[in-house]
Amino acid sequence: MAKLQTIRGMNDISPNEVREWTYVEKVLKTIVESYGYEEIRFPLLEKTELFTRSNEAADIVTKEMYTFQDKGGENISLRPEGTAGCVRAAIANDLLRTDKPRLWYSGAMFRYERPQKGRSRQFHQFSAEVFGHNSPEIDAELMIMSANIWKELDIENTILLEVNNLGNDKSRNLYTDALIEYFKDLKEDFEEDIQRKLIENPLRILDSKSAKVQEILKKAPSIIDFLDDESLEYHEKLLTILDKAELDYVVNPKLVRGLDYYNQTVFEWKTSLLGSQDTVAGGGRYDHLVSELGGKDCPAVGFSIGMERLILLLKEQGKTSVKNKLDIYLICQSESATQEAIILRENIKKTYPSLSIKVNLGLEGLGSQFKKADKSEASVAIILGEEELKQNMFSLKNLRTKSDQETLTYKELLEKLNEL
Repeated sequence: MAKLQTIRGMNDISPNEVREWTYVEKVLKTIVESYGYEEIRFPLLEKTELFTRSNEAADIVTKEMYTFQDKGGENISLRPEGTAGCVRAAIANDLLRTDKPRLWYSGAMFRYERPQKGRSRQFHQFSAEVFGHNSPEIDAELMIMSANIWKELDIENTILLEVNNLGNDKSRNLYTDALIEYFKDLKEDFEEDIQRKLIENPLRILDSKSAKVQEILKKAPSIIDFLDDESLEYHEKLLTILDKAELDYVVNPKLVRGLDYYNQTVFEWKTSLLGSQDTVAGGGRYDHLVSELGGKDCPAVGFSIGMERLILLLKEQGKTSVKNKLDIYLICQSESATQEAIILRENIKKTYPSLSIKVNLGLEGLGSQFKKADKSEASVAIILGEEELKQNMFSLKNLRTKSDQETLTYKELLEKLNEL
């Protein structure tokens, strides 16, 4: 039988890589929970209408969703993003009626798109969402909180915040009409995908990767000129807070984000080190999504971090060196020594439950086992042979300092292990 491979665009994460991911995830969780955010979990599979109701014209719905009928004939989809599922879960679990929750979640998302560096068909996001607050202060909190994540990961100098305001429904409609008017004599020159966006959601043209489109957009109307007074005031208050927080940013009037439910504030964190896949995190306000999905009117805002891109950025900067945390490697020179080692490990854990201890089960030669112990990056090795068993003693070797091997009683061994 031929060797089975992963599905295209879906990748395994090896133990060495998992250590890097776990470290980053711990940083993210620690920081968002220090701001009072609580974890929520919800399914990978949802009814397809959850995503089509609020994003009918978005590429992830029209082109990229994994959708199929289950055995009951219901259309279901692997989640292409997390916000809609989080909103559904918040409504279903009655989290919005009596509280203004700050939530976080992480996990796999799925989009059928062309795999490339920083983009895969199964990808992972870490996200934060806030409900019930309609103020620039909460928008700023999310941006400042994410800036502290970059600082903790020591990449704050490689990533820049871009901010825009999409206005309310009226200003967006006026701006959309202006864009359509601007492009009406040019649209026949565009590829089919751009022409489709002009019909379905003209704002999506603004972040087109086409050099031709970007050149034409240089003279296009700016959304800032169409904002109503309330949106302009909101935007200025947000920028004032960011200035007071000494957070560097640029206002990008072409920033619209890839999902149709955004309004008012949108933002992205971008880097110049990952080529075309330059957005590491992004988000914004979605004040109408809760009501669109069956809840009562409730303002909301959130952001998501692309984990694969964040890990890539950390690797580009050499910031992902995370050592394996193994404390003790037990080397066994006989079958009876192996059996004794298993019992020894449990006895040590009764005194030091947090120590990580690995027993070698292969009965290879002593030199081979020492090589494995050294490769494991364990702090110390405990050697059990027939001689040690006869004398009820234990040989201890510090693998990091390369000091002389010691022969110890069990009590002396526990005293030494207390130093780990």
